[in-house]
Amino acid sequence: TVKVGYPQLSGGSMPLWVIADNKLDQRYGIDVKTIYIAGGATLTHSLVAGDIDIALTGGAVVGAILGGADLTWVGIGLSTYGFTVYARPNIKDIHDLRGKVFGVITRGASSDHAAIALFNRYNMKAGQDVKFLYFARQGDLLAALDKGIVVAGVFSSPTTVMARRLGYKQLVNIASFKLPYPHNAVATRKTLVRQNPELIKNFLKAYLAAIKIIHEEPEVAKRALSRFLGSKDAEMIDDSYTSLAPLFLKVPYMPEEAVRTVLSRSDNPKAAQANPKDFYDNHLLKELVDSGFVKELYSGH
Repeated sequence: TVKVGYPQLSGGSMPLWVIADNKLDQRYGIDVKTIYIAGGATLTHSLVAGDIDIALTGGAVVGAILGGADLTWVGIGLSTYGFTVYARPNIKDIHDLRGKVFGVITRGASSDHAAIALFNRYNMKAGQDVKFLYFARQGDLLAALDKGIVVAGVFSSPTTVMARRLGYKQLVNIASFKLPYPHNAVATRKTLVRQNPELIKNFLKAYLAAIKIIHEEPEVAKRALSRFLGSKDAEMIDDSYTSLAPLFLKVPYMPEEAVRTVLSRSDNPKAAQANPKDFYDNHLLKELVDSGFVKELYSGH
């Protein structure tokens, strides 16, 4: 049994949901238990504590490792920030956010890093030019936008559809900048990789098989999204799928630049001297590629 946690009800967890919905875990000799733990930081703590074996989590892993945690990434999830900024109608462009309150999910996790990267791009400083307000869940952020507590915020699909329906407009799609980032990446404990590499490898086999389904069988992927999002709303399911499916890499190696991005966002004094290579381990994925697993998977045998 492999306990796998995910941080948000968003399409970033799609490969895990496809595994569960299509029993891909059983094909590779494991039994995956999916566990929803809201927020990347809390999810990462659960991984450190040993409550789960694998977490689909982003930048919070770097903070944990800098703090001495025995974690590593063994693959990337979305290859960039899967976020879009939605704003109240009076906000016409990014510069209108100066001096305003902006909504983010979880300090030190993916949406926080995405927001900082966005404002950096427009020469604005988070915390100075724009005040950040943090929320536990996407739904809480949307409610705050609706009440005017924040004027804009960082959303992932399908909450983006709900924001549009409430009359809010897309200000900027952060994913379109293609900034390398480990959003919903596959993290585990180094001890588990050492003690039970086959377990992690078998999970990665199921994960690769799920990515193939995401790219080649949209309806199967959408069925999994529908089940885990608890929605039969076709527009929400389609949006979750189309906005995120292209961001999953066929072979999800963790790129060094993605880790470098997180280190550059970290306020931990150790981050500046840290070596990005110490935060990820691509060797199990590479073994799967070298063994011919990926080639066989895609040749349909």
